[in-house]
Amino acid sequence: MLIDRLRGMFKEEDEKLFLNIKPSELALKLAEKYGYKPYIVERMYNVLGSTEEVVDLLEWNEVPMPETVRCNDYLISCARLYQSLSQKGFKLSIIPWLPHGIEVIEAPFSVGASHEYLKGYYYIQDPGSMLPVYIMEPREGELIVDMAAAPGGKATQILQLTRDRALLVASDISRRRMKALRSHMQRMGFKSYIALRTDSRKLPRLVGTGVADKVLLDAPSSGEGIIRKDPNRKVSRDPQDLMEVHYLQLSLLLTALEIASPEGIIVYAACSTSPEEGELVVDRLLRLKGDTVEVETTFWEGIGSKGVTEYMGINFDSSVSRCLRLWPHRDGTEGFFICRLRKVK
Repeated sequence: MLIDRLRGMFKEEDEKLFLNIKPSELALKLAEKYGYKPYIVERMYNVLGSTEEVVDLLEWNEVPMPETVRCNDYLISCARLYQSLSQKGFKLSIIPWLPHGIEVIEAPFSVGASHEYLKGYYYIQDPGSMLPVYIMEPREGELIVDMAAAPGGKATQILQLTRDRALLVASDISRRRMKALRSHMQRMGFKSYIALRTDSRKLPRLVGTGVADKVLLDAPSSGEGIIRKDPNRKVSRDPQDLMEVHYLQLSLLLTALEIASPEGIIVYAACSTSPEEGELVVDRLLRLKGDTVEVETTFWEGIGSKGVTEYMGINFDSSVSRCLRLWPHRDGTEGFFICRLRKVK
């Protein structure tokens, strides 16, 4: 299997990155205070470098995420949606760095129970989660593959931005989540898609190789980026679990490269503050396939930081600095990693 071969190639490095993390006394104290497994806090130190910033991140992770929605301007203008919800008693705020993002400050009832929601006028979506599709820049007429598409946040966003005039292949392995994706597509008025319930690593056999103009991989992750929404993520995984997630992400990204056309764009994203799920995945892709793929500058004005280039004493390819990181304490979002890649041949 591919994952077994990859593990054999990086075995020595994995010992350092995943299996022999020794938390400092300070990491142990902060982990106890904030309720984390100590290895997570130790890794935060390794990335952020200062006690002050680590504490700042830990404190921000105690602040619940605000509820945010993405206006579906395929069916309604954002101004009209804002007005309609405001008249119902919703207190709203425009998210200035997102073209369709609205924060719900106060709601008279569930955001998912309004007439506007049922009519498909918006999708409930975290702010960082909206960015990968904007960065991918989907266009009308393109063949686009969303490799982890369910329950449909980014898939519906792709068709929204292309005015339902791209052909989207939406793949996911979960039967329950794919059912939700089809429901959201119908609710929001989109038809130009093919839904495939499958392990996305089988896509080269199902859709072909070198065929997709754009590929989105918002990869399955440890969820360290959504601790603000799900505090259980503080203790739900150990380093071995993180290593398993990393290799799944790397194998999926290698598949994305396989199905992308020459000069095609791949956007890799993970909802995590962990370099093992971000920069390390991209670095290893470059080590394996560096003659066929390059990192493009991933930038969004007003938000985010550059990718990490050194971690746990290991230097990553310098081009990972072109990737984008969102941090709860710096950006007020969930933790997210986003990287735009181009297949060069």
